Amino acid sequence: MVGATPPAEPEPEHPPAPEQEPAPEHPPEPEQPPAPPPLPEDAEIARVFRQEYGRAVAVLTRILGDIGLAEDAVQDAFTAAVQRWPAAGTPPSPAGWIITTARNRAIDRLRREAGREDRHAQAALLQAAGAGAAAATPEELLLDELSGEGTVDDDRLRLMFTCCHPALATNAQVALTLRLLGGLTTAEIARAFLVPEATMAQRLVRAKAKIRDARIPYRVPQGAELPGRLQPVLAVVYLIFNEGYSPSSGAGPVRGDLCREAIRLGRLLAALMPDEPEVQGLLALMLLIESRRAARLDPARRDGDGGVVLLADQDRRLWDRGLIAEGQELVRRCLRRNRPGPYQLQAAINAVHSDAPAAAATDWRQILRLYDQLLDAAPGPVAALNRAVALAEVEGPERALHLIEGLGLEGYHLLHAVRADFLVRLGRPEEAAAAYRTALELAGSAAERAFLESRLRGLKAWDQEA
Repeated sequence: MVGATPPAEPEPEHPPAPEQEPAPEHPPEPEQPPAPPPLPEDAEIARVFRQEYGRAVAVLTRILGDIGLAEDAVQDAFTAAVQRWPAAGTPPSPAGWIITTARNRAIDRLRREAGREDRHAQAALLQAAGAGAAAATPEELLLDELSGEGTVDDDRLRLMFTCCHPALATNAQVALTLRLLGGLTTAEIARAFLVPEATMAQRLVRAKAKIRDARIPYRVPQGAELPGRLQPVLAVVYLIFNEGYSPSSGAGPVRGDLCREAIRLGRLLAALMPDEPEVQGLLALMLLIESRRAARLDPARRDGDGGVVLLADQDRRLWDRGLIAEGQELVRRCLRRNRPGPYQLQAAINAVHSDAPAAAATDWRQILRLYDQLLDAAPGPVAALNRAVALAEVEGPERALHLIEGLGLEGYHLLHAVRADFLVRLGRPEEAAAAYRTALELAGSAAERAFLESRLRGLKAWDQEA
């Protein structure tokens, strides 16, 4: 029967808190920020952009000491790549070429704007720093520029803590880091936050201005300062993973580069704070979800439903047992610490799923109890929606349908997909079809839309047979 499996049991199970934040109460400023350049159309340059944009901005921020100037320089470098690479070919080290070109473009820009002595001096210092490496290859330049010192020798992590400084509002922290480190477009970030694109554009402009005007330092916080700075960083890492595992837009059902980057950053954070259970919980959560990625996509079905395979329908033999073992061990460590938090509870939910040899063997009662704890620790409408999915498995869809009304998620396509599934199971196909159509209107990615279209077609066929 169509809809017998919850169609909207999200993977990841529970998007992080910033997704639930409302738009700023004050209206946007009247001036409009400059539109960021679109992703390059050339497939190879677009791939390099996705993979290297964040690293290039982070490296140039360390070199230049100015996030806005660094981002402008990197964008100039990618513009140059669009003009040159199609004819000349992709260089052996694309990242090194982008960083070196961006640094040179920054020097040129500083000289053009050298009305002030400090700008002219900064350009001279950059030129002098690069002169000694004039004969170096792009690979050698890249290695040299990535060799900055600090508690964590990673420019992207340093930039992440800068973007997550407490002088910025939490939603601005997360959005700015996704833009600068994840290379997401403003539209993609706006969709992740469930706010208009114009609101997000203004938020990014104000955040970068705040970093510049407040002279926020470019460093990893130390000692007692570190724990209080952690939660926004965890939210950033998980949102990057979320955007990779379930992209908000585009044709592909998965962006593996973002998943890998989020897990890499999660491992760095775990190494930095080995005694912080929420860091370990976030890493466990991402590993357990990532373990299912190969089974979540079915190339043979890509023309029909975007290749997305629901959790209950996945071939569990394809799950990565190494990632599952690592994630479950991290969950056990968290349990021994007995300091539960939202990421640890979400990891525990996914650990229960990974324990089940088949979908029918899933311990939904335990999952429901964990969602109850999650709602106590971090109440929010998305967590309540996911709890309703578990409740429907334990007590049936009627009560669960009643509970999802009034959650304030009418702009969230998964709410309508969940509602559609509950209505199908209650024998109300016409209402279910209307809910699927609403979900289709709100879905951002081609894979999501293709999947929902397949559910709607199956519902119509089932209704005709009935």
